[in-house]
Amino acid sequence: MDFDTSFPYQLYLVISEQDCRGINYLHVAERAIIGGVDIIQLREKELTTRLYLAKAHQLKEITDKYGIPLIINDNLEVAQELGAAGIHVGNHDISPSHIRKAWYSPRPLVGYSIENLEQLKNEQIPLSDYLGISPVFNTETKKDTITEWGLEGIVNIRQRTDKPLVAIGNIHIQNARRVIQAGADCLAVVSAICGSENPEKAAFELKNEILK
Repeated sequence: MDFDTSFPYQLYLVISEQDCRGINYLHVAERAIIGGVDIIQLREKELTTRLYLAKAHQLKEITDKYGIPLIINDNLEVAQELGAAGIHVGNHDISPSHIRKAWYSPRPLVGYSIENLEQLKNEQIPLSDYLGISPVFNTETKKDTITEWGLEGIVNIRQRTDKPLVAIGNIHIQNARRVIQAGADCLAVVSAICGSENPEKAAFELKNEILK
């Protein structure tokens, strides 16, 4: 299945079994898609490649059903074997340049997390399809970051690049609109959907905030 590498996606769910807090992650993903999620990333850092791939296959059955791209977090082997739409990496993971050399057909979506402004000057930026601004606000789901960007950080990055910006980090219904107004093209959420008793409603409300 081919996906749009121009990155038109607006609501991005980052999901793991742990983040779903006892609710089946496949159920959460499907309800979130119905509610308005455009793209999903599976992030399972602690699993072996075999188990990661097994979970990814289950999730891909759902994303393919709805024509939603599935992104794999920081595991090129899983992403390629799965036939995922793409891969997302951070500053200390495998580089976009390595990904482009190893995986060029069909062309994958490559996301690259920005943790400091110096990264915007490096050679990885042109090789990335979108930039993850991580975190906008500090969050319990990701503790290994350096910079809390805030809204001013998004404005600053937006002035320095034309790449699509995916904002992540403690984004919820109360601040979603302000993050978009600051210059983000897409909102990535974890707890706002995975931690909700009604993932479909949570996704629907977030999508409406984006579209206002």
